Amino acid sequence: MPSALDQLAFDNTYSQLPEAFYQLVFPTPLQDPYLAAFSPEAAALIDLDPSEAQRPEFVNRICGALPWPSTWPLAQVYAGHQFGNYAPQLGDGRAILMGEACGEKSHVWNRYRGLTARKWDLHLKGAGRTAFSRQFDGRAVLRSCLREFLASEAMEALGIPTSRALAVVGSATPVFREKPEPGAMLLRMAPSHVRFGTFEYFYFQKRYPELKELADFTLHQYFPDQAEAEAPYAALFQEVVARTAELIAHWQAFGFTHGVMNTDNFSILGFTLDYGPFGFLDAFDPGHVSNHSDPGGLYAFGRQPEVGFFNLQCLLRALSPLLRQPEAEAALAEYEPALAGAYLGLMADKLGFLKRHSEDEQLIEQLLALLPGADYTCFFRRLSNEPWEGRVIDASFLEGIVPDPKAFAPWLEAYRHRLSAEAVDPARRRQHMNRVNPKFVLRNYLAQEGIDAALQGDLGPTERLRRVLLRPFDEQPENERYAAPPPEWGRHLMISCSS
Repeated sequence: MPSALDQLAFDNTYSQLPEAFYQLVFPTPLQDPYLAAFSPEAAALIDLDPSEAQRPEFVNRICGALPWPSTWPLAQVYAGHQFGNYAPQLGDGRAILMGEACGEKSHVWNRYRGLTARKWDLHLKGAGRTAFSRQFDGRAVLRSCLREFLASEAMEALGIPTSRALAVVGSATPVFREKPEPGAMLLRMAPSHVRFGTFEYFYFQKRYPELKELADFTLHQYFPDQAEAEAPYAALFQEVVARTAELIAHWQAFGFTHGVMNTDNFSILGFTLDYGPFGFLDAFDPGHVSNHSDPGGLYAFGRQPEVGFFNLQCLLRALSPLLRQPEAEAALAEYEPALAGAYLGLMADKLGFLKRHSEDEQLIEQLLALLPGADYTCFFRRLSNEPWEGRVIDASFLEGIVPDPKAFAPWLEAYRHRLSAEAVDPARRRQHMNRVNPKFVLRNYLAQEGIDAALQGDLGPTERLRRVLLRPFDEQPENERYAAPPPEWGRHLMISCSS
């Protein structure tokens, strides 16, 4: 049976770790709070009755104005490499782990590996100052909270491992960034908030007993199979390598740019965490940078695989007191082939190849060389619905999607030949491709339209966009405008780190 918010079951295991891992802290309430966004689908993960969102107590509990029974609020400590430089102490400077809520049954959070969770961290972002806030105010703004909320919903619907977002609470509290903005809180959900940077914190402080305790906690709570291995810490690292490779392969295949791939933003469980200046590709560009605070393009779209490798190197160093070097290096060496294999499989699916052929990799590389300037999402969706059987190739169907359709003609002929080699029923192929090539993604201009309306007091556009994004592979003819390439004003939008 769905539960009321104050009746949720909690099992707060992280708070049972020593105090070196966190600081206890309570949220600082917002002024005149209101519900700005809510996900019934996320609520179902913890058996929360969706009707709870309509009660005033719901908003007041989330924003800290009312006590929340059975929670144990704390701010987690961690460090991290930020843009390649080590920051020795970061921690939850504006977020609070309220508690770990337990649903009655497990739910899949990683479709690629069939991973499930029954227990979910409830993590309140924008909750006010903590011991780790440094000179910052501990707040978040409505703009960034709505972006993360929509991103979480969109990524889940696409099948990309991600944290979830239960709700956004807006307010009349002013928060000063480049200009005054309304403050907000986002209640994020995830199986864990242990990060690469959590291990780095204890390693660089040479607190090896705590490092081992963290590794043992992580194994026991989240990696039970690896905990039973002959070399459990090596098995843990090997599994993290595999999950990270798969995650970044998904980012690349779906055209997602994270924007801030610091090690403190990398989950030990291998899901997308900490949505900041992210963006889905409009025009395909390996050099695309979604974060205007990254002028050197360190975290550009095409560099994400190598940044993932760097972050795993950082994690390996942090775990080195627990590992034998040959085991660790062998596990790290699996990253690049694992990512390449996962990416090749995803791209082959996007092209409708139900069987693998030796020439597939070359065909994909040739396509990627042609794609710069093409609308990435529209290209694959258009390709999915084009009839290829027994006809002369005419590249004109790509008009308005690629800069020069004629340049694609030789590749399209090779592609048609490759499809004919499989002798797959055309309807089956189209159905398969439409299940992996989304029609709808969270384009920055769509998110901005919803945010602009919300800032004027109209929350309807955000909710309508959320519902569209929940069904990214469906045709939804009534929502055709959400599938369009961006208008001129919406092209090349870069997002600020200020949130």
